[in-house]
Order: sequence, then C-alpha cells, then structure tokens
Amino acid sequence: MDAVERAKSGHPGMPMGCAPMATVLWTKHLRHNPNNPKWFNRDRFILSAGHGSMLLYSLLHLTGYDLTLDDIKAFRQLHSKTPGHPENFATPGVEMATGPLGQGLATSVGMAIAEEHLRAVYGEAACSHYTYVIASDGDLMEGVAQEACSLAGHLALGRLIVLYDDNGITIDGNTALAFTENTAAKFEAMGWHVQKIDGMDAQAVDQALSSAKQVTDKPSLICARTIIGFGSPNKANSPKSHGSPLGAEELALTKAALGLPNEEFWIPEDVLNEFRAAVAKGDEWEAAWRASAPPSFLAMLEQSPTTDWISNFPTGMEPVATRASNGIALQLAAAQCHVIGGSADLTHNVMTEIKDGGTFSPANRRGRNINFGVREHAMAAAANGLTLHGPTRGMAGTFFIFSDYCRPSLRLAALMECPTIFCFSHDSIGLGEDGPTHQPIEQLAACRAIPNFNTFRPADASETAVAWAVATQSTKVPTAIITSRQSVPNVTPQASADHPAFKGGYVLVDAPSPKVCLVATGSEVGLALSAAKLLEQGGVSTRVVSLPSWYLFELQPDSYRNHVLPKDLPTVSVEAGSTMGWSKYAQAHVGLDHFGASAPANDIFQAFGFTPQNVAAQAIGLLNKK
Repeated sequence: MDAVERAKSGHPGMPMGCAPMATVLWTKHLRHNPNNPKWFNRDRFILSAGHGSMLLYSLLHLTGYDLTLDDIKAFRQLHSKTPGHPENFATPGVEMATGPLGQGLATSVGMAIAEEHLRAVYGEAACSHYTYVIASDGDLMEGVAQEACSLAGHLALGRLIVLYDDNGITIDGNTALAFTENTAAKFEAMGWHVQKIDGMDAQAVDQALSSAKQVTDKPSLICARTIIGFGSPNKANSPKSHGSPLGAEELALTKAALGLPNEEFWIPEDVLNEFRAAVAKGDEWEAAWRASAPPSFLAMLEQSPTTDWISNFPTGMEPVATRASNGIALQLAAAQCHVIGGSADLTHNVMTEIKDGGTFSPANRRGRNINFGVREHAMAAAANGLTLHGPTRGMAGTFFIFSDYCRPSLRLAALMECPTIFCFSHDSIGLGEDGPTHQPIEQLAACRAIPNFNTFRPADASETAVAWAVATQSTKVPTAIITSRQSVPNVTPQASADHPAFKGGYVLVDAPSPKVCLVATGSEVGLALSAAKLLEQGGVSTRVVSLPSWYLFELQPDSYRNHVLPKDLPTVSVEAGSTMGWSKYAQAHVGLDHFGASAPANDIFQAFGFTPQNVAAQAIGLLNKK
C-alpha cells in the first residue's frame, strides 16, 4: 500500500487480496534460494497477474533477495529494480516479464514441460521441482491462456499448480459483466485437478497446495475466492482499489482496520525473521541438490553450444527450399543444443521435427518433439517458457503469416532477453495458390520492428545453417528464421563458421567500380543475381548484396556497413514483402505494398514484377534519376 501511494501509481488491491495465499506459498511450499536466484532446481513462481507486482517485490524483499527497502520505495521510478510490472532482467528472483494478461500462465506451461522432460532424461536428483502461478480473472479470459491450459491438461503436467485469484472484480466492475462461465467445470473438462477454497483462509490455502502436490497426473487449479483491497473500509471488493493508490485518507483508515500502525513501510521484526528463514533454507536445499545431482548434469548446465556442426552441413547443387534446409540444420544444431519444441500442427511443412527425438507426451516425457496443436499463441509462449527454464532451448514453428498469432510472445521474448528460436516457413507470395490470406506481406517489417529481435531470412541452404548457428549461440536475443516453401538455388558460399552471413549482410557478387547495387533477402537473392547479369550485359557494373539479417548487420561497425552498402552507390532493394524500412538501405524498391493473389507461384512473381527484367529496369530507372 505504501509503495503504491508513494509512487502515486500502481495496483494495491490485488496484492492486498492475495497476501494470505502468497504468504502460505512462499513460507510453507516454495523451494528457492534468495542467495542464488538462478539455482537450477528451484521452484518457479510466476506472477501472471503482473499488475500486482508489489506483491512479488514484497515477497522478494522479505525473503532476503537483493531487493532493499529503498528499492521498494523506488517503485515505478526510473531505473529502479521495482518497475510497474515484473521484469526478469531488472529484478533478482523474477522469472519472467509479466503484465500482458495470460502470458505468464501460458509461459509457465513451457516451464512445466521443461521440468517434466529434464526429470525423465536426467533423473529426480537432477531436476525435480514445481511451477507455481498466481493468475487473475483477466489471465483466464485471455485466449493465450485458454490455449495453454488446454495443452497443459492434454500433456498432464502434474507439477504445474495455479492459484486463481478469484476476486470477482475487473477494471470495469464486477466480472459478471463479461465473465460468467463455470471456470472450475471448464478446467475439469480440460483435464485439470480443481479445488475451490476461501483464499483468505491461510489453512485452506496450505491444505489445497498440499493436495495439489499429491496429484501427479494432472495440472492443478486452485480457485481461491479473495477480496480485492482487503482491509480497506471503502475500497475493498470494488474496482476503486484495482488500479490506483488508495489515497492518504483511505490508507490511514485501512491500516487502522488491519491493526497496523500508521507508519510508512513498517515491517514487524518477527514477520521479517519468519520470511528471512528462506535464506538459510535455500542454502540448505541447494547444497543438498548439488551433493546429489549427477556431476555430468551439473557440468552440462555450464556448457555452451558450439557451431562445430556447421562444417558438416550438406550443401548440394540442386535448388532446395530453405524450409527443407531448416530441417537439416535443426538436426545438426539439436545435437549440440538441447532444443525442444515443435509446430502448430505443421511439423512436416515447417520442418521442425527432431529426428529420433521422440514425441513428448504423458507416456513419453523424454520426447523432444511437442505437438502443440493449432495453438500458435500458446506455442510461442510455451517455447519462451522452455527457454527461460533452461538448459532447454524452446523452438516454435508455423507459417510466417501466423507469426501474427505469436507476436505478443515474440515481443516478450525480445524484452525478456530470452533466446527462443522461431521457425516461420512459407515466407512470401511464393507459397502460391493458398492466396493472400496465407501470404505474408507486412510480417517481415513487423518482426524487424521489434527491438532485440533477430529476424533472419536466409537466401539458401548455407545461410539457413548460419541462421541456426546464430540462434543456438545466442544468449539474450530471440531469432526468427524465415524460410521458403519454394525451392531456391544455392548461391552463397559453402556453410562454414566464417560464412559472411554471420555479419547479417555482405557483398555476394561485386564488379569493378559498381554503378548500382541490388540488395536482397531470401528467395529474392537469386533473382537479384539474375538481374545483375542482365545489367552487366547492358554495360552496367553491378554489386549484389545479401542482407539476411538487418539485426546482425546493424551490429557491425559503420566502416563495414558503409563498405557493403555505400551511401553514394545507387541501391535497389528486392524483397517479396512490404518495402517499409528499406529506405535506410535503398533508394528504389521492388517489393509488395499490397496483398498477394491466389495462383501458381511463378505466375504471381511474374505479375507483381519479381522478374530479372523488372529488377534491372528499376536499377536503370534509378541511375537515370541520378
């Protein structure tokens, strides 16, 4: 209450109502180590209702994490360790960034999958913990959570336990305005173990958590009826305590009603001692785990994937779709990095199957391939959970057009510095007859607009191998590998650890004193090369640049970037997608600023100007303007 009041901003009601069940969870059930927030075998706790962040910050401070009372007092202030919604990179003990409702709950499903899988592969001594979530009405209304909870029930994730803060209040008023379904019955139908309790009764919470831990073949939902703004005489059980401070007068009345002194940031010594016992317990739990976990497992946790495999990547002479190359690169990379994941019912279209990896299911926890079903939104969030859990590396795959369904999780992956691998195939109008509903136009621009996100559209098999090498070595940046349905020629150097695509962009073909430059990505690199031959035949010396990753290219020194794409060299961009953003590299464009069409791919490319003749004509037109 005091932190929100001082910040003049925040959500006091949810923390006040959830305090009893959070206290029980953190003092009686949660196994964690405040001295080492990254202890591998800790229980994971996700505050999916991230607007109630002061609940989590209070717990972290009280249990002894590196979060001082001064940090609490700086709630929601610039550069503080206590931002308005939890951020895993800003605050020790925070597992992921939450706030967009549904995301925390959906991501926790991936964490629970990782725990089940690693326990099956390496044994109980190596990996054996629970994933706990506090979720709100808003979380359960969001579609991503519905998808994820359906998947969790199907996969029988018995160590996933969700405390549902059923306070009956949303911003607009009572939840009955928009949310009247039978939540308990719905979750039971999805295969969950469900209990209903009084969430303000600490003993009932304790018993419910103990019961949930005994159920090993179903995820658990504890429907806990709580009182938002508990203790506030005039704002409890109303939207008035949801998203704004109580106000000085109501704060004083609330403290009096709760029997607390009217003193700011008051913490009784006996309460602090009770919570701080977590420090000694945490050290004991971690020491016991380190003594019993297999040394080989502990060593594996410290290892980083290599790119040694890339020299073994086969690059034939025949044209091949980069989605097929993606499948080959996955096999080699997965042998070096613990990739686990799958696709949204498109495994053999996107080529995301790990051969001989087995399918993860209730009957086979060792499987590395996950059938996510047609649940793109949940798939992307769960893949983030797999990555955040570690040492697993989450992978998600679907058609590129459906990256729109994944986008909130793509953005969160970037924000959380979570290096999940997203495989998006059918990358352009080249997919042909399925038509404009399935042909991505603006999606490349949308993905490139996300900060700290590597959008990599390879030109051929070799660049696809580079994309996977970059993705598996990344520690803080997610990677989207954008691949073609149609076959493309192999036009870049043989895959190797020093392939120039590691720099994001490079001169593929050059001419003495080039007069014009063609810069392209993906399937259009081969087109640019064909156009360059026409220009050369006409006496126009031409440079061709492959630019598979704008993100990596922008990381290079100015001197390198200016060498590849000189500012005084007339440049035409060639890409079967929106031209938005290309103006920073080129002055003329062959692209698509309109939707596609349903027809064979070659006919569409011809109709929309993706021909060597048109690209060459655009280059000549640009030169004439100069």
